[in-house]
Amino acid sequence: MFEFDLRVDACGLLCPMPILKTDQAMASLSGGGKVQLLATDPGIERDLPAWCEINGHTLIALVKKGRTWTAIVEKGL
Repeated sequence: MFEFDLRVDACGLLCPMPILKTDQAMASLSGGGKVQLLATDPGIERDLPAWCEINGHTLIALVKKGRTWTAIVEKGL
């Protein structure tokens, strides 16, 4: 699918934990680094794009398969 530097498995966690865990992972990366997020909270479909926009990150992909969303987020420069 896509290359990434870190994986965040937030399956089973409810809002705001998937976003908080993604934020923590992003803090450890340099600009242009990528995080793969796995989440089962349906709110991620709405919350992640908004969080990316507010924080200057790029949402490269957000795909749902079964009950799990897989996202790739690139850290802003």
